[in-house]
Amino acid sequence: MATIKDIAKAAGVSLATVSRVINDGPKVGDKTRARIKTIMKEMGYRPNANARALVNQKSASLGVVIAELADPFFATLAHGIETIARKKNVQVLLSTGSIEAKTELKAIETLLEHRCEAMVVHSKALKDSVLIELAKQIPGFILINRYIEEIKHQCVWLDNIAGGQLMANHMLKLGHKKFAVVSSKYQIDDPYQRLDGIRQALIKAGVELNEENIEYSSPDQEGGEIAMQNLLTRGADFTAVLGYNDAMAAGAMTTLLDQGYHVPDDISVIGYDDVLLSRYCRPKLTTLKYPIEMMASQAAELALSFASQPNLRESNKDKTYKYTPTIIKRESVLKTR
Repeated sequence: MATIKDIAKAAGVSLATVSRVINDGPKVGDKTRARIKTIMKEMGYRPNANARALVNQKSASLGVVIAELADPFFATLAHGIETIARKKNVQVLLSTGSIEAKTELKAIETLLEHRCEAMVVHSKALKDSVLIELAKQIPGFILINRYIEEIKHQCVWLDNIAGGQLMANHMLKLGHKKFAVVSSKYQIDDPYQRLDGIRQALIKAGVELNEENIEYSSPDQEGGEIAMQNLLTRGADFTAVLGYNDAMAAGAMTTLLDQGYHVPDDISVIGYDDVLLSRYCRPKLTTLKYPIEMMASQAAELALSFASQPNLRESNKDKTYKYTPTIIKRESVLKTR
């Protein structure tokens, strides 16, 4: 990534002259200004919002892109990153992507304009090819909660297929054979991978998952409520509900209780993530622990290390940072009668 010193050297001018051009200052001739701007474009220079960082060629900030601010999952992710940044005396710059390709890219570009050479990115909408190119260009680019083989050493990710298998196998061990799934309607990897893991476990056990027993909705409590209402309306037959996340599982539980079912005596419910909500449901929600805070902390460490030591990134090319969820047993699941 080009710096102000690189531009000054290529143009044969002083740092002060380049700074004046960047800030539209006076005392620079039109021809010189045009030539410097052309060199900046050719070298891929991005305007620096932090003058001190420009001069020192250092990033004083750690950039973070998450889907949204309100979701407790992303709040936990951000907290894990902030903890590391505070220890390193680095400022955190946060931007949101809203699971939309244009918004995610704009969020990344905004952080680049603020000279973030270390960046932890949660992207679900951008294509692999775009993220691969960004990972090549940004020294400390770390992708969290997504795996791309070509940049595996820059990915901190959860094995969602194993997670789906784990939740299904837990219910199978308790004797359940009739399943319903409330899943996210978003066209991203996570719901597909978790459902794939569920299907693999059930097929191996010789248990059929009726497609009519899978309902897609928004991955929040309201979505879980609506999904369960739809399942009950069409008379789906099940003794166990597998939730895409804790919010959907909690919403599904609310509908079941409102309709006179007892959880877990009549129907068992399991979630995914182990956010704070799962501990305060009634009954408390059995779920899968998603170690997102631990993953976020490692992602932040890697981003800062790779940004300051480019050779370290190259020496880590054969590594990947995979995590696996674990079962957290609470009160929403029972052995079937």
